[in-house]
Amino acid sequence: MWALSAVGYRRLGTAAALATAVGGWISGKLPAHDPWGLWVDHGASVRIPAAVLAYAGLTVLVVAWWQYGRTAATVRETLTTLAWWTAPFLLTPPLYSADVYSYIAQGAMVVEGLDVYTVGPSSLDPAGIGGDAAASVGHHWRDTPAPYGPLFLLLSAAVAKTTGGTIVPAVLAMRLIVLASLALIVWALRRLAREHGTDESRALWLGALNPLLLMHVVGGMHNDGLMIGLMLAGCALALRGRWVAGSALIGLAMMVKSPAAVALLFIGVMVHASETGPQVRRWAKGLLAPGLVACAVAGSATLVSGTGFGWLRTQGVAGNIHTALSLVSDLGLGLGELGRLLLGTDPEPVKSAVQTLGLAAAVVLIFVLARRSMNGHLPPVHALGLGLLALVALSPMVQPWYLLWGLVVVAATQQHGRVVTVLTVLSAALVYETHPAGGTPAFGFALAGIAALVATLVVRRTPPAVEPAAPVPGPRNAHPDAPQAPQSAGAPQGTA
Repeated sequence: MWALSAVGYRRLGTAAALATAVGGWISGKLPAHDPWGLWVDHGASVRIPAAVLAYAGLTVLVVAWWQYGRTAATVRETLTTLAWWTAPFLLTPPLYSADVYSYIAQGAMVVEGLDVYTVGPSSLDPAGIGGDAAASVGHHWRDTPAPYGPLFLLLSAAVAKTTGGTIVPAVLAMRLIVLASLALIVWALRRLAREHGTDESRALWLGALNPLLLMHVVGGMHNDGLMIGLMLAGCALALRGRWVAGSALIGLAMMVKSPAAVALLFIGVMVHASETGPQVRRWAKGLLAPGLVACAVAGSATLVSGTGFGWLRTQGVAGNIHTALSLVSDLGLGLGELGRLLLGTDPEPVKSAVQTLGLAAAVVLIFVLARRSMNGHLPPVHALGLGLLALVALSPMVQPWYLLWGLVVVAATQQHGRVVTVLTVLSAALVYETHPAGGTPAFGFALAGIAALVATLVVRRTPPAVEPAAPVPGPRNAHPDAPQAPQSAGAPQGTA
């Protein structure tokens, strides 16, 4: 296969990102009404070729990213590449999702004094603040209460109030929050990589330069980026012995999206390992202290926001929407329909039971990983990444960008092996699942399947560009018998 230098792949990826952004400007998730006239629909005759351009640019970007991972790029080079690849998406309309319109509308609801945990964006006055954003929300979510925590709603409210809810400046203000989240992810990735003796550039390549993150966090402005950034920063502080500050950051991450709470269990493992004295005290402090700190932060954020504790009852609203990527929902739906055909039973209880069993299995796996980490078989942060991946795989609702929850964590703790290989292949495939306008067309799944097959063949047939170096010291607070992650500048291997 042809090969370029890191600079060559940077330039190739920048051109691809620019093509994706230009195509997305026309075929992305345009608002229902833009008083500025910048993001308007030009009709199918222009929209379809623009979508083709966006897909073509995305394909080249994936290839450039994959090949860039085979170069011995430095941290400075990778940070420069990240800036170049991010820049084309800064002024585009929302890409691959309409969720940012929900964020703005929910912020406007807070400004207007409406209960975001009881009613949806459709309750806003169409002619008032946030009216254009509410009209642009996907039809599934217009009457859906917010599943997000008070911290994120405060940020959304600040955006809505500052911009008056006007679409273009409001969206661009939300993208500023995304850029701050990306900077936090980069900061935390580098520090976690140092703590685990892994290569910083490789961590940044998989965890920040990843096209899946560029498309759905920078382009789509999903608040998962902020949750991940706060969670990673909390883990980085906890590894350095500052577990109180780390737990506080996890509490803030929970006030964006609740899955960040999983990190508290593994911070508890770190606290247990660092404590001396009677076992009862070590267990009590490890199990309770991080959670108490995070709950205090979450409660304070809720009281300051004035939005109330309704977020406690809206965490499952997203599960009402069926997504084809959720294996447990697909299985439950299939079994439910089979029961309806054979026995005439209602399929919904069957589907709900299977979804519940999936979540229960995820919880069990997370506790098993925590136990293995406590016994010194896995570094706590790496175990957290695996636990989040298990949670996503067994959740009742799965979106492509949910993979980033665990992927970014694993990126800092592991250089090669089967897990990294699978994550790399999935990253290259899942970017195709969603149309620039936010839909999930059938051809998107077909393209994702083709990309996964091609990526798997490439991994199996292509030798690494650089052989892994000798092992380096493992993470701080790790058990002395825990396996250490070797440093590698090459591409992911097909075997462990």
